[in-house]
Amino acid sequence: MEQTYEQLVRLLSQSQNMNYENGVETIIKPIPDADVTGDLDPRVLAVIKGYAASELETSFDLASARASMGWPNRDVTTMDIATDHVMIPSADGDIPARLYRPRTEETLPAILFFHGGGFFGGTLDTVENPCKLLAEKANALVVSVEYRLAPEHPFPAGLNDCYRALEWVHERAAELGVSRDDIAVAGDSAGGNLATACCLLDRSNETNMIRFQALIYPVVNLGSIPTDDYEWTLDRYEIKHHHDLIRGVVMALGDSEDLLNQIYLQGKAELTDPLVSPLFADDVNGLPPALIITAEYDYLRLEGEAYARKLARDGVPTRLIQYRGMDHAFMDKLGDFPQAEDCLIEIANGMKEMTR
Repeated sequence: MEQTYEQLVRLLSQSQNMNYENGVETIIKPIPDADVTGDLDPRVLAVIKGYAASELETSFDLASARASMGWPNRDVTTMDIATDHVMIPSADGDIPARLYRPRTEETLPAILFFHGGGFFGGTLDTVENPCKLLAEKANALVVSVEYRLAPEHPFPAGLNDCYRALEWVHERAAELGVSRDDIAVAGDSAGGNLATACCLLDRSNETNMIRFQALIYPVVNLGSIPTDDYEWTLDRYEIKHHHDLIRGVVMALGDSEDLLNQIYLQGKAELTDPLVSPLFADDVNGLPPALIITAEYDYLRLEGEAYARKLARDGVPTRLIQYRGMDHAFMDKLGDFPQAEDCLIEIANGMKEMTR
């Protein structure tokens, strides 16, 4: 009998078989309604086949690429979450942000969320429902930041906006009704990059504002440059079915690396600058506890795993969760993919646990 979305979410929440690999707490979450391995989740497969049947752009067009991002996800919250639109003052121009808050008078933790989109796209609308659910599950104020995008605003403009938003929340903690000792950063893809880069800045500035970081399939090695502990190879992906299709899914982001370099950096930094590629930080001692979430069939999975190992080697409490059968950007499909809801629940649980 086919299981409902809610049943699949419950099944995933029970998948807590944890082991230690290279010092990293690691959880592998299976496809909740299939025993098969080495294949795409049936929901991912349906979406990918839909893409394959449509006209695909053969050359990069910025406006089209931006318009194609995101997914019409659903609000799955079970309580009323208040939404406020604010402008965060900054010397570089005010930064739009949205605040999502459970209706409570108690002092809350805060989570700054940075959306994905390759540093050149993505919107607050795409991540609104995920941020609302995160606010509910973590019982936290979630601050979704509309940082400046490349190519109009190359590195480090977007990062500066994210860090400024972090400062603002820390400075205004009492007014915002949050605990300045319980502030986290989170983000998906490029937003995960910006989140952990904020942690590096927080450490170098000795401001100690961040207590927890949650990185959802983060970009941490913009050029996929080999290191002593990382070399990208398709051999690391278990592919038993739909071979050509899955290879195409995995390689999709691999083709974009040089493009992101040109659009985001524009010669203003090296690919190995730790604030561009955190995997190249000399050390990550003293960074806040981390939760890294990866998708099995995502080009970025291997660098996310390498970053988890790097954090763990330097003494940072690190948990890695991999979702079997998933591809990049699955969080956007909240309400359709049960893994999207589960990963936000895991972030909420991780924050509660690691900031106790």
